[in-house]
Amino acid sequence: MAQSEGTAGDIKGIRSAPVSEWLEANVEGLKPPFRFGLIAGGHSNLTYKVDDAAGRSIVLRRPPTGAVLATAHDMAREHKIISAVAKSDVPVPTALGLCEDESVNDAPFYLMDYIEGTVLNDANITREVLDEPARKALSDHTAEVLAALHMVEPADIGLGDLGKREDYIARQLKRWKGQWEKSKTRELPAMDEVFEGLSKLIPEQQGAGIVHGDYRLGNMLVSTEGRILAVLDWELCTLGDTLADLGYLLNNWFQPGDESLDGAAAFGPTSVGGFSTREELVERYASLTGRELGNVDYYRAFQYWRISAIVEGVLARYLKGVMGNEADTDVFRKQVEGTAHAALELIQSVS
Repeated sequence: MAQSEGTAGDIKGIRSAPVSEWLEANVEGLKPPFRFGLIAGGHSNLTYKVDDAAGRSIVLRRPPTGAVLATAHDMAREHKIISAVAKSDVPVPTALGLCEDESVNDAPFYLMDYIEGTVLNDANITREVLDEPARKALSDHTAEVLAALHMVEPADIGLGDLGKREDYIARQLKRWKGQWEKSKTRELPAMDEVFEGLSKLIPEQQGAGIVHGDYRLGNMLVSTEGRILAVLDWELCTLGDTLADLGYLLNNWFQPGDESLDGAAAFGPTSVGGFSTREELVERYASLTGRELGNVDYYRAFQYWRISAIVEGVLARYLKGVMGNEADTDVFRKQVEGTAHAALELIQSVS
């Protein structure tokens, strides 16, 4: 992730004086003064790197500035999740503190350790950071970490009350249909058609586990050896049908020669080659979990539809100016349309 230049004064989303006072009082070992820099790359909650006077770095997460959907940016929930997942074999940053007093920074925020690593946002970064053996190693580790997450009993790590376990897809369809209606910037008939198809073809859920909700290489810090150092961005995590995570991962696992969704496939981090194929990824995951994966295309259709609703929300927030930085909104608009039509093609093939 790119980071804006750090500053000891206020930047958008950070009231440096009260935040600095809170950090000094509540995070052991931090030495003021602090410098704050916005870490670019996320499009929902805002992420900042905080450097102290002794050279230590931590990360601060807060909601977007301005009005947001009420349930989409719960800092206490996200803090609880990474604190719990840290008890499992899934690598996450160490949670350091939670501030729910909105007088400090106008919104809740939480802190976690800063981990040195690389986020593979595109093919160019992959070429620079990973050789071919490391790409194959990362393929295996990506499947292994996802399987490890899905095999955790939520109650064993304190997440038994995170959400309802059953009827995950039906609940998600209702949720994201509602978010789409609240956030949409124009009418898109494909979204309604896919929703109807997904609703009619919901597969039987195979057990219930922890669903990350945004599991892809762009939400991981990785090493040059092809190991996942930390899985990030747990804001969409819940309980339910874990195969939804696999469908989402496959949609983001571009292979050389894939047809482009408005250019996305050509620049995806796995499009450079040297990674496992989608089929190999599915086989590895199945061998680790014992899950039946014959209906994985349904989950891929669901995830294309869901990401269309999510990105439309991102687009709406940028248009309202509440995201802390600027972006090319036409890119988001085209992505929504591309993924909606990809979802339509898949659900038509399933039906």
